[in-house]
Amino acid sequence: MNKTIYEVLSKDKVIASLAQLHEIKPLPVTKNIYVDMLENIVSQQLSGRVASAIFNRFLDLFPNRDPKPELLLNLDDLKLRMVGLSGSKTVYVKAMAEFALKHNLDVSSIMPMPDHEVVKLLTQVKGVGVWTAQMLLIFSLGRNDVFPVDDLAIRQGMVELYNLQSIGKELWLKLNQIANNWTPYRTWGTRLVWAYVNNKKQNAVRM
Repeated sequence: MNKTIYEVLSKDKVIASLAQLHEIKPLPVTKNIYVDMLENIVSQQLSGRVASAIFNRFLDLFPNRDPKPELLLNLDDLKLRMVGLSGSKTVYVKAMAEFALKHNLDVSSIMPMPDHEVVKLLTQVKGVGVWTAQMLLIFSLGRNDVFPVDDLAIRQGMVELYNLQSIGKELWLKLNQIANNWTPYRTWGTRLVWAYVNNKKQNAVRM
């Protein structure tokens, strides 16, 4: 995290304290948006460890672990189910493959697009919601100002860190209000909250 980002985030005392505990580095830009989106779909509502195991088994179904759209579309659904994909995710990854055949998902084409346009494009795919598209913005495209308010870990972490009592829409508004103080580096604040949650889980396992 560079000095400029830290100066903005440090206006929030909670985030400033997290920045002292966790080192957050820039993420590399992806070389394959299509494959990253497949991984994001597989990862929906799963822990990182489980999602990684299933996605690796998924990749093993293809020559050179390359799930080309044509190969994925022709693959028997049962094989996808056998490596751990649910029935709905089987439909979703094939929808992503079909979308990739019809749209230009080259990094050079997607990178110039503003965040909201990337989200608008990708959420045309069945099974891809705003959260899934936001994961691509954060982890694959290196966007600085993304706040996935619907992420469960972010909600749980911020409720603890800021001692929030709100629920429902009131909580949603409060979380966005807090995160707006991190603009234009909401991604970095988000990653610090994730680091806090992950560290807490690791400590719980050790106990």
